[in-house]
Amino acid sequence: MQIILLDKVVNLGNLGEIVKVKDGYARNFLIPAGRARRATEAAKAEFEAKRAELEKAAAEKLAAAQASGEKLNGTTVKLSQKAGVDGRLFGSVTNADIAEALKAQGFDVVKSQVRMPNGPIKTVSASTVEVALHTDVVVEVSVEVAGDHA
Repeated sequence: MQIILLDKVVNLGNLGEIVKVKDGYARNFLIPAGRARRATEAAKAEFEAKRAELEKAAAEKLAAAQASGEKLNGTTVKLSQKAGVDGRLFGSVTNADIAEALKAQGFDVVKSQVRMPNGPIKTVSASTVEVALHTDVVVEVSVEVAGDHA
């Protein structure tokens, strides 16, 4: 299916590009999320009429993400979990826990933006995770997990 991208999509293209994707990907994800439209002649003409508007909105989103990224970069999140004597946690620290802690510190972060390349944290330690505020803005956040020996 041919679609027009209304937003930058990772591994697919930038705003305004006409790309071919599988029907299900377009119908079930890109179009309902407002990130693409079918590439019909009417849609192409409508997009060209709104192009400046859409590019301005995309630039504003990027600027807002960069501004909050500068504040967020290098932030340290301290979490406390129950742990055994050997330093292993009873459970784990997930991206939802980190997003919740960042919200408590005043940052607007959703759990899907927190990327944990090594999976959930399962030991008492200090590690680094990435927070993707925008497709072009990825910042690093330090996470320190303290053990609660109870």
